[in-house]
Amino acid sequence: MTTPDQRSIPFAAKLIPAILLFIVMFVISMVLGAADTSIREVWLALTPSSAAGDAISMIREIRLPREVGALVVGAALALSGAIMQGMTRNPLADPGLLGLTSGANAALAITLALLPTVNYMGVTFACFIGAAAGALMVFGIGAAKKGGFSPLRIVLAGSAVSAFLYAVAEGIGIYFKISQDVSMWTAGGVIGTSWDQLQLIVPIIIMGILITMFLSKQLTILSLSEEVAVGLGQKTAFIKAILFVVIILLTGASVALVGNMAFIGLMIPHIVRAIVGTDYRYIVPMSAIFGGTFMLMADTLARIINMPYETPVAAIVAMMGLPFFLFIVHKGGKGF
Repeated sequence: MTTPDQRSIPFAAKLIPAILLFIVMFVISMVLGAADTSIREVWLALTPSSAAGDAISMIREIRLPREVGALVVGAALALSGAIMQGMTRNPLADPGLLGLTSGANAALAITLALLPTVNYMGVTFACFIGAAAGALMVFGIGAAKKGGFSPLRIVLAGSAVSAFLYAVAEGIGIYFKISQDVSMWTAGGVIGTSWDQLQLIVPIIIMGILITMFLSKQLTILSLSEEVAVGLGQKTAFIKAILFVVIILLTGASVALVGNMAFIGLMIPHIVRAIVGTDYRYIVPMSAIFGGTFMLMADTLARIINMPYETPVAAIVAMMGLPFFLFIVHKGGKGF
């Protein structure tokens, strides 16, 4: 529920600091790394100047697409988690915990095995199909028994399905001798992100964010009670279908770009609700901003903890996400 303190502070007063924090984190992520760069070089690289040099070229061709990829993936995963939690009224919902990312990973492995010359668009499309299949398997198991949609049972089903699909991906990699290729895709990181990849992924994620913002009022009502939503004349089945497609697009695009990345969709919506309350008109933009900021922070840590070597971003996210998950479980799903 929204507390009196949350209502007394205008949303703009919360949004502006969040945007400033995002900008600061983006600048830090552009400056820090194995290669020494300065704020001036970052500014020259980001502005349409004719300045040249190794550092500026490195920023434009390597670091900038990497950080753009990090922020859009963080926003997509955080937003898909917020949608799932609101749509299912399950506080433990997360694309990585409910079979979506593992399904996308399995589909990616199958595609690389059967169609080794497939282009990036084909890989992305396969990830969409896999994410949908993984989610349908989890919710199908949950619906197989009365009361199956309880948060605990859905999470248990998600864990079982995820383990199975990850095993499928590993088995395919071993059998077809493409384990290294599959591991490079599924390791969970934005290293090697290119502008060509972003040209395909970014519009999909932006479209998903815009659709969710358009349906944020309906999602707020749906998150409180489906009976109330029906009583107010809301076409719940239609709204759920659209939101489910949005989740598939956001998660599939994220896996196609960075591989497996769990817990972001679990953590960020809980943190955001503690700041802005339960109105999805505010949760949606704040989740996107906080998700992007968090992913930028995780990727920056991955680059500087053990320079010049890289620490897997997925490991850093998991180290922060697992205690948060246990905290949510301990609180009975109430979070903050």
